[in-house]
Amino acid sequence: MVGSLPKKDGLRRVGVGRRVFQGVNLTLLVLMACLCLLPFIHVIAVSLSNNSYIDAGMVTFWPMGVTTQSYQYLLSKTSFWNAFRISVYRMVLGTSINLVLLCLTAYPLSKPEHKFHGRTLYAWFFFITMLVNGGLIPTYMVVSTLKLRNTLWALVLPTAVQVYDLILMLNFFRQVPGELEDAALIDGAGHFRTMLMIYVPISMPAIATMTLFCMVNHWNQWFDGMLYMDNTTLRPLQTYLRQTLIGQDFSFADGDEIAAFANINDRSLRCAQIIIATIPILCSYPFLQRYFVKGIIVGSVKG
Repeated sequence: MVGSLPKKDGLRRVGVGRRVFQGVNLTLLVLMACLCLLPFIHVIAVSLSNNSYIDAGMVTFWPMGVTTQSYQYLLSKTSFWNAFRISVYRMVLGTSINLVLLCLTAYPLSKPEHKFHGRTLYAWFFFITMLVNGGLIPTYMVVSTLKLRNTLWALVLPTAVQVYDLILMLNFFRQVPGELEDAALIDGAGHFRTMLMIYVPISMPAIATMTLFCMVNHWNQWFDGMLYMDNTTLRPLQTYLRQTLIGQDFSFADGDEIAAFANINDRSLRCAQIIIATIPILCSYPFLQRYFVKGIIVGSVKG
């Protein structure tokens, strides 16, 4: 009995140390969560506050003199909803193209050299584009020569294959047991059916992660809309908001819209823009979040 006391004391010390570690860890995580949430809360408060309180610097994390004037200004315009529609079309079409090409490219590149001769050469062909790209002017000339300007294709085709996403998908495909592919081939399935019926269902965590990446990328892009769209009615939401709030471009606005903008605080309007622009991504994230961590961890480990 005497000999067992030090063991119990040791277990007690380990238990106390673990609880202290968990407490410190939880505290740090809560502080980090607050650092992420407080700026967003401040943006919401400013977007709902009256001009006088914003100009006086009195708004922190709670709206003062609550008003929805900024949201009414943004949401009441036909041009806003048109730009929103273009962004949704772009996000859906662009994400679909990205995922299809990622799967079609990652599947053969995930094979060993003896199954796909020249695999390393093709892999380097993609990887080099991460280090050296064609440049802005050559890309613009290609888009213009192909007569893609002022079309939705100009916004989705130049970024159809993202190499970083391709590497994650490729590494995830490498985790699929080769026995499953061999069994499918014995049963008479070709490579396309094997990819579609085996690799894609097994790789849903990676595909969900890539879906989120592609959606965010397409939704946040504004420069290509300004570069390739001469027709302002074809520009996506981010380009539209950038012109309105940063460039102060009112070529698409009528007299009433300009007068309404003059009565709205610029900071409040910018914050309302941020909230509206993040809503679609925030709505889609909960459906993909459960796959996100697994997709990143497994996809980033070299097979």
